[in-house]
Amino acid sequence: MSHQTVIVLDFGGQYNQLIARRVRECRVYCEVKPYTTPLRELRAMNPIGIIFTGGPNSVYLDTSPHVDPEIFTWGVPILGICYGCQLMAHALGGQVTEAQDDSAREYGKTVTYYDTSCKLFQGLPEEGVSWMSHGDYMARVPEGFSLVARSDACPNVAIADEVRGFYGVQYHPEVNHTEHGTDMIRNFLYHVCGAEGDWTMEDYKRTAVEAIRAQVGNGRVLLALSGGVDSSVVAALLAEAVGRQLTCVFVDHGLMRLNEGDEVESAFSRWDVNFVRVDAESRFLLKLAGEAEPERKRKIIGEEFIRVFEEEARKVGSVEFLAQGTIYPDVIESGAGDAAVIKSHHNVGGLPDYVDFKEILEPLRLLFKDEVRQLGRELGLPEYLVSRQPFPGPGLAIRIIGDITKEKADTLREADFIFREEIAKAGEDQNLNQYFAVLTNTRSVGVMGDGRTYDYTLALRAVTTSDFMTADWARIPYEVLDKISTRIVNEVRGINRIVYDITSKPPATIEWE
Repeated sequence: MSHQTVIVLDFGGQYNQLIARRVRECRVYCEVKPYTTPLRELRAMNPIGIIFTGGPNSVYLDTSPHVDPEIFTWGVPILGICYGCQLMAHALGGQVTEAQDDSAREYGKTVTYYDTSCKLFQGLPEEGVSWMSHGDYMARVPEGFSLVARSDACPNVAIADEVRGFYGVQYHPEVNHTEHGTDMIRNFLYHVCGAEGDWTMEDYKRTAVEAIRAQVGNGRVLLALSGGVDSSVVAALLAEAVGRQLTCVFVDHGLMRLNEGDEVESAFSRWDVNFVRVDAESRFLLKLAGEAEPERKRKIIGEEFIRVFEEEARKVGSVEFLAQGTIYPDVIESGAGDAAVIKSHHNVGGLPDYVDFKEILEPLRLLFKDEVRQLGRELGLPEYLVSRQPFPGPGLAIRIIGDITKEKADTLREADFIFREEIAKAGEDQNLNQYFAVLTNTRSVGVMGDGRTYDYTLALRAVTTSDFMTADWARIPYEVLDKISTRIVNEVRGINRIVYDITSKPPATIEWE
């Protein structure tokens, strides 16, 4: 690529993805590389800046990760975060020790005072809250460094050698808890590294289309299209690049939300591609008949999906390329260096040998989820696909407690649609990260039209979360819940009671099964 590049050198920090996302949000391209990456490979990337991540180790131990000191001679600005700050200090002649005094250890939100004459803090308030997480202490900072931030407990919260462009902070500017943290990263990128902000999805779309055309040539591409955000954007990108050379196989297992299959098919009608929609509802329901155990449901659906895909792939015949929706978090979490191979095998696991492909296409493998969504918009995908919430592969099967029937699936589809429609009408969709309905296996007595009913209880679930690892139940206004409940009971046959799930994760999970 021709973009300016920043390298995020990973020393095992839990926030490495978040650092990279913050850099990308500032319209600067970056890649996360393990600290073991050979220096010649890093230098060949011609970075305008380098960021050392945090990590769980103590830099003064021989077993801790280190970096070749040559990297400090390149004339490239470096920002060290937490462990990265201590690593810089240690490598350049400072001294890092275990904090002997409890007051020198800092964890959590900490009031911090900044020297705003430093480029890192230029234009920011002189006082703010930063997120600390360190038990080691810089007893001596390297020669040439100044102290540019402090807290009540620590005099060297941040250090800077502005002549060489080296900066270190003992807190985490990448997390939301640090006030103006993203602004600090932006200052490093623009005021120190000289970034021009040349990373946009419009430009990525253009370069990606050109690269795909060059790689594919006259070859044929096969894509298993789930209708999720990642696979939909891959399909749109490939359609733009190679058109009729692409075959999308969309397996409709009959467990999608209301009208979702039609929406996916309609979205791809604008492109001249081979779009194959397989109506497999009856065969999936037959396989699931009488099965109530959640894990068995998942396995049945996964195995049957492969069988259907096998049949359709056989009709397509030999293809040179198999496309996947791998995105950058998959690559990072799989271990950067070997991620492409590991992820490829994971994603195509179980595919038949006769699907003859030479290469795997992963055109999103350098993008974060928010970038994937923006690329989808650049490609003209409708917003209902681009902004689609996380939806489990087994679909409604794991939102129907107990055994699955077509009648139950249809009932849940209608109720879930009303829930989502009313949430959107109230503008609450902007405040929620995931929301859906669950058809429980519980029946209860009700009264409708002066008559006794004995119907299902429907549970509503809505959460707010930043990472889906933890989540809090959403405080939907009572009047909105009231309207949703009234509509569902009045309009959907078979449901006479609505409950709202107010359990956070943990102890619960987001999905019920």
